[in-house]
Amino acid sequence: MSRPQSRTVKLALAQILVEGGALESNLSRITAAVADAAAAGADIIVLPEAADLGWAHPSAIECAGVIPGGATVDVCRGLARRYNIWMCIGLTERDSNCPDQYYNAAVLIDRQGTIQLHHRKVHELDFARELYTIGDRLAVANTAEFGRIGVMICADAFVTDRVISRSLGQMGARLLLSPCAWAVTADHDNHADPYGQLWLDSYSPVAKEFRVWIVGVSNVGPINAGSWKGRKCVGNSLVFAPDGEAHLQAPYGETAEGVFYAEIVME
Repeated sequence: MSRPQSRTVKLALAQILVEGGALESNLSRITAAVADAAAAGADIIVLPEAADLGWAHPSAIECAGVIPGGATVDVCRGLARRYNIWMCIGLTERDSNCPDQYYNAAVLIDRQGTIQLHHRKVHELDFARELYTIGDRLAVANTAEFGRIGVMICADAFVTDRVISRSLGQMGARLLLSPCAWAVTADHDNHADPYGQLWLDSYSPVAKEFRVWIVGVSNVGPINAGSWKGRKCVGNSLVFAPDGEAHLQAPYGETAEGVFYAEIVME
């Protein structure tokens, strides 16, 4: 595939509320965010990790769907078609071959509703491995519109030596998209201890080393079940430029819901 010419791409970062286990409510917010992004002229919308059911939420055992073919991913494919927009979204996946296995997954969907990339989180936190099976793939999508795009999920970015994001960079990705769920303790004081250094340290060197854009989008809202019950997700979504500098940082906070936009130049 020939290298695409330089072009400006409008990104939408959907820093939405994700309610643990509340599939229909979450799908409503996903739909609203996609509609807003399309109305604003966005080319790509990035949504959080496990945007359907909430990260590490036990409802996965009853409600997770297969990818492809499950009802939830089919809703997302329909939204991409309806609104003529690319989507990257984190979803909870039931293994179609082993129904008692679940993955923390993400998909990249094109404007025609075709799944261009299906990623399963590799670097899952220890307690979440009690629910999720570890991912088994790394890939990039060759797109005529944007060049090569890679997808990772949250903690994939800070695995030892950043080998996942670096591998995607080595595979030629020009844009890395990462659905996330960035959580802090309920009493976290953002003035005394500003959130986000972990992601600055994880994204900046890889962005600079491979001249790649990196986008991490987190949800907001309380975690209402599981080992991290009582913590809160706080947004603070980020776009890092190929020079290793932050290009956009969305607001921090449990209630900092919104769709935020960044224009990037992909060369």
